[in-house]
Amino acid sequence: MGSIPVPLKHFSSMPESSCGYLLQELKLIWDEVGQEQHERQKILVELEQECLKIYKRKVDRANASRSHLHQLLAESEAELTHLMLCLGERTLPGRPDKTKGSLKEQLDSIAPALAEMQLRKGERVNQFRQIQMQIHKIRAEIAGELDIDISPLDVSVNENDLSLNKLEEYQVELQKLQKNKNERLSRVEGFVAAIRKLSEILGMDSTNIVLEIHPSLDVSCGGKSRNISDAILAELNRTVESLEGEKIKRLEKIQRLGKALEDLWNLMETDYEDRKLFSRVSDLRPLSAAEISQPGSLAYYIIDQAECEVEKLDQLKASTLKELFLKKQTELVDICVRTHMEMPPQSQLDKIMDLINSGEINYDDLLKNMDEQIVRAKEEAFSRKPIMEKVEKWMLSCDEERWLEDYARDENRYSVSRGSHKNLKRAERARVVVSKIPVLVDLLVAMTKSWEEERKKVFLYDQVPLLAILEEYILIKQEKEDEKQKLREEKKRMQLRAAVAQENLFANRPTTSSSRRLSNVSINGGFGSATTPLNRRLSVGVHQQGSKSINSASKDFSFVKVNNKAIGRMTSARQSLRRRDAITSSVDSSTYPSPFSP
Repeated sequence: MGSIPVPLKHFSSMPESSCGYLLQELKLIWDEVGQEQHERQKILVELEQECLKIYKRKVDRANASRSHLHQLLAESEAELTHLMLCLGERTLPGRPDKTKGSLKEQLDSIAPALAEMQLRKGERVNQFRQIQMQIHKIRAEIAGELDIDISPLDVSVNENDLSLNKLEEYQVELQKLQKNKNERLSRVEGFVAAIRKLSEILGMDSTNIVLEIHPSLDVSCGGKSRNISDAILAELNRTVESLEGEKIKRLEKIQRLGKALEDLWNLMETDYEDRKLFSRVSDLRPLSAAEISQPGSLAYYIIDQAECEVEKLDQLKASTLKELFLKKQTELVDICVRTHMEMPPQSQLDKIMDLINSGEINYDDLLKNMDEQIVRAKEEAFSRKPIMEKVEKWMLSCDEERWLEDYARDENRYSVSRGSHKNLKRAERARVVVSKIPVLVDLLVAMTKSWEEERKKVFLYDQVPLLAILEEYILIKQEKEDEKQKLREEKKRMQLRAAVAQENLFANRPTTSSSRRLSNVSINGGFGSATTPLNRRLSVGVHQQGSKSINSASKDFSFVKVNNKAIGRMTSARQSLRRRDAITSSVDSSTYPSPFSP
């Protein structure tokens, strides 16, 4: 490598710090010193090598700087592209063209776009972090992990995918979780409200029940999040079902106690004021479990009070039931006697009374059976009512018939005495009533037969079939009519014999003119006109004597005959016997003839 030539004309114009000036000064020094040429050449070679090294370093540094700028530009481009891909941005408005300008200009032009994308990335990361924090928090609440404190540092965000689509997916997931959380909160609130309501109805402390499930469910917990996990929901559901089951169980128990109280009250005829004390029990009988909402309606103390009252009434029930049975028995017997129906056998009643005294009988079944018998007796009495009304009318008609016969046998019925006109009017009414007896009897027979065909049983009147009584009455009536007909014929024959005897008596006297006239007058008066007192007394005397003898014999015979038939059939009650005797007497009285009937 040769020396560096420096023109002399430029030597004086070079600055003292320049390389040429220094080299010229070095050459002057060498000349003055007398430095050898090869030494000089050696030093100049060394200086040239050192200068090459310095240039080389500078070039290397320049190359390194250029490479660094290229790398920075490439990294910026890559980072910008990566950010755009991460953020899901396909294009960036105002992005510089990398082919224009120097490297530094390109770096300066891409820096704002890169800064903007980094700012967007930071904001997007914060959005992802906030959404993911909420998602993790709600998931923890749903899982029942209320004590976990989630901070932003605990959330890991995938910065390689910060697109709006991914953000929207997280938002949709967050909305679903929030909806699920709200639904769970609503269910929890519904369960808690149901527990409070059921607890109020059952008279229980709802706060303790809720706290036993989880402390966060209590309202007094303030702003603390409630546990809405599946386990808590299941436990709340089990608690509500348990309380509802307890509600139904208590209601059924109270309804049983209410029915028992009603039965005992009705049995013992308890006053309204005493019943009013347990109105909360009796009012629940017709209600269902869903209809009960009053607080304290099914509390234990109400059940205890009702049980104590039932036990107290049960102790009084045994002594009262005997009296009640006797009362119902008396009512049944009165119905049977009043309507002349068949009464229960006395042996059966005595057997029931023995079981009551021994305590070996179910009182409820017994009273129920008695009530059924009373209902059947009343029903049968109601069905017998039209027939019994006709029977009463028939008996009254028979009484009138008997009175009419007694009145017809009275010789002083036409005498002018006090009240005789009333008897005459009654006799007229009695004749009208008696004339309707055959039609009434026929109607009774038809009604009785129809009743027996409908009921498939015999119509009894004081233990005697009514048809038998009516048939016996008709038969006896017919016998009496036949007997009366015979008596009328016998009376005619006796009157004829009496007239013949009277005529023979007057025919045996001397036949003078005066006696002939007397005889003619007597005979004429005896047979027809009854113009003289003697003739009238004779005729009446003969008639009365014959009638009394015949009627007396006939009456005795008929009375014995009728009573022999009736005594064996009608022995149930004194009232019935008196009525039957009245019927018999009326029938017997129809035997007597009444020539002086008005």
